[in-house]
Amino acid sequence: MQQHEIDDQVFELYDEYCHGYIDRREFMSRASKLSIAGVSALAMAEALIPNYVEAQEIQFTDDGIKANWIDYSSPGGTSGEMRGYLVAPVGEGPFPAVLVMHENRGLNPYVKDVARRFAVAGFLALAPDGLAPIGGYPGNDDDGRSMQRTLDQSELRQDMVNSARFVKSHKLSNGKLGATGFCWGGGTTNFLATEMGDELSAGAPFYGSAAATEKVPQIKAAIQVHYAEHDDRVNAMKAEYETALKAAGVEYEMHTYAGTRHGFHNYSTPRYDQTAAQLAWDRMVAFFNKHLSTVN
Repeated sequence: MQQHEIDDQVFELYDEYCHGYIDRREFMSRASKLSIAGVSALAMAEALIPNYVEAQEIQFTDDGIKANWIDYSSPGGTSGEMRGYLVAPVGEGPFPAVLVMHENRGLNPYVKDVARRFAVAGFLALAPDGLAPIGGYPGNDDDGRSMQRTLDQSELRQDMVNSARFVKSHKLSNGKLGATGFCWGGGTTNFLATEMGDELSAGAPFYGSAAATEKVPQIKAAIQVHYAEHDDRVNAMKAEYETALKAAGVEYEMHTYAGTRHGFHNYSTPRYDQTAAQLAWDRMVAFFNKHLSTVN
């Protein structure tokens, strides 16, 4: 089922579900009660559940990359230890480093694939699994979402800070760090920008919560923000964030993609917008190439 075939009411319910305000049972139950002439709203709801078999643009066996799970210490985090999916281009390096942060459900196959795409583009990419200290991504988003809600959020964010520092200092890194993420990971990208100062060279959050306004003056990285047009919760923070970035003299770009919804880059669901997702990807790669190069 394509995005244009799904009613706005179902998308609104899905937004509640994917952000953890309702569970899958309630999502399906409420969708089944919607009145949409001639079409099953329940079928629309079922179509929105991610299909990760399709979310594989780059296979882990690709000849141009090396993908491995790696463990590293994370002081002050959930358990003191972390695990992530590290993907490097074939070659000796050094490569610009990028941290790729997942949504609110752990490191699912889509985000791992994004890390592989970065490696194909010439970056050393680390995708940490925030659920690693409690068993790791469980293989489905519903359980992953429940698991992530049990974590102390300040400790989980510290795990992301430690992951960023780990990949920045990796032997294959050129010492320049970028960060990106989606939904929860987008908000955490903004958080890292305020917390890491000049340790972070560039951040490219996708439809995530804005940085705390009072902390924006701490940002030293260049920021490139990606918004969906139809995403009221996140977009309500945009004006205040932009005002704060301007006032702090932060180098920034903001892009809103016409006709898109929250999650438009995620190619495992009908929310995916191929044209917008490719444009956002191309902009982000060019942005990182500009700011993470060691050549001035």
